[in-house]
Amino acid sequence: MYIKAFCFWISLFSTLVAEAQPAVIKTRDYPIGYFRSPLAIAPQASGTFGELRSTHFHAGDDYRTLQRVGLPIFAVAEGYVSRIRVQVGGGGNSVYINHPNGYTSVYLHMQEFTPQLTAIVKAKQYELERFDVDVPLDSTTVWLEKGDRIGLSGNSGSSQGPHLHFELRDTETEAPLNPQLFGLQFPDNIPPTIRGITVYDLADQPFSEHTPRRHLPLTDKQTVRVNGRFGIGINTTDRHNGTTFNNGVYSIELFLDNKPISTVLFEELSFATSRAIHSYIDYPYYILKRTRVQKSFKDPNNPIAIFHFLEGDGSITLTDQLEHTLTYRVRDAHGNTSTHMLKVKNDPSYLPERQRTTGTAMFQYDRENHFAADHIEIVMPKGALYDHLHFKYHQGARPKDGYSMVQHVHNRFIPLFESYELKIKPDSTLTDALKPKAIIVDDRGNSHGGNFDDGWVRTKTRSFGSFHIAVDTVPPTIQPQNISPGKDMGAVRSINVKISDNLSGVQAFNGYIDDHWVLMEYDPKSRSLWHTFEPSLPSGKHQFRLEVVDWKDNKQVYEASFLK
Repeated sequence: MYIKAFCFWISLFSTLVAEAQPAVIKTRDYPIGYFRSPLAIAPQASGTFGELRSTHFHAGDDYRTLQRVGLPIFAVAEGYVSRIRVQVGGGGNSVYINHPNGYTSVYLHMQEFTPQLTAIVKAKQYELERFDVDVPLDSTTVWLEKGDRIGLSGNSGSSQGPHLHFELRDTETEAPLNPQLFGLQFPDNIPPTIRGITVYDLADQPFSEHTPRRHLPLTDKQTVRVNGRFGIGINTTDRHNGTTFNNGVYSIELFLDNKPISTVLFEELSFATSRAIHSYIDYPYYILKRTRVQKSFKDPNNPIAIFHFLEGDGSITLTDQLEHTLTYRVRDAHGNTSTHMLKVKNDPSYLPERQRTTGTAMFQYDRENHFAADHIEIVMPKGALYDHLHFKYHQGARPKDGYSMVQHVHNRFIPLFESYELKIKPDSTLTDALKPKAIIVDDRGNSHGGNFDDGWVRTKTRSFGSFHIAVDTVPPTIQPQNISPGKDMGAVRSINVKISDNLSGVQAFNGYIDDHWVLMEYDPKSRSLWHTFEPSLPSGKHQFRLEVVDWKDNKQVYEASFLK
């Protein structure tokens, strides 16, 4: 009797534990315990794998670094340094380590490398005479043991604050994988937060800003009426212990009467398709409200592979008039789970308000599309669109500082996966002298590049919007911060300046001391450019020259003699 009772309670306890921490869905096994933490402090997350960013899915985990730079970064396992990279934006200073078990660890936004890695990078920078370099290394150059230091944490590249962005990739495919599946987890017993559910009355129309959508309060327990094909979306985020950051979830499952309809996993990503986040979310609603609703149905040309199960395209059509139950189950990488249910019912008397959709032309996502009018030509390649499009075009008045009429090319609510060719005809005010300086800008003054060619200004862009031709004849600006003609620089370790450009953007910068190229390091966030003096620079008088060129080849030069 006692044995039976004991076995009963053991069985019950095991069941409760399993229900409290359900297993996350995985498509492969991962080596738990092989990798250590890249930092020596308690791990806290400011961003997680699969998190929704403005133009991509986040491909790693962001480790907080006590709101400062300079914490030691360690190799998470033995392996060799396969790549060292310095970018003006992006990941900034980064290191890649290939490990014998088939994975690659990646460390971004570093402040500095170890002296050995710094020497390798600097040699390549001086060889190529450029700041941004990408240095591949073979397995014989730098071998590291687990726990060896590779540098210091920082805020370089496009980082918006001090942190370490850490990735684990499949070495063969370079696909990033969720680091928490390898046991590199952050303290977390908080289930994901479900903020809202959206019902989309899709019918047979392409998804757009005109698609009828109903954003349902979670407290609304009324049965939702539908009629015809519809889809469901969810606004959900995750939190970790000890932080206030809203991070990404791991999995989103949608069921209809317990039948699976859609399963999204943030287990593995692809850099080649990450931009398709704009198709995965309700992009028009994001543009209007800056709120991301994750769609559980898929646009016909959405290439992302995060849908690990999809019934058809994930949309639903009810064929009876019975009440049905839709259930969302959302989990984080720990298995913490949140659910939400709503009732739906087919009601033929329900007629959602639909705006009649027309356009200047009909663009097909599965073929190349051409459009031409008096002052514009467009070539939209096959696969650039996520769905068919009722393309709209009209022409506006020439702006005061423009060299063409404004070309209204559809609108900003429709995202694109690939670039298309845009050609705009200039008017007679674009003289021969100005033609090399011509570019295409949008109505917010952003440059989309471009060059004059055979009577047109042409460019490639991945945005719809309102465009016209402008010219950039203004060279970049150079603002010295700690150098001036004749200054004694003996007490400082670097030359510091700030640079900027008014329109087309900085293309290149080059510094010289006594006519020899020297390394200038750049932080675009602060517009800071600096050269750290080399120990080999002899004492005495020297001449410094800095040349900065924008994308329309306007050049600014600053020169000053100094003492060292």
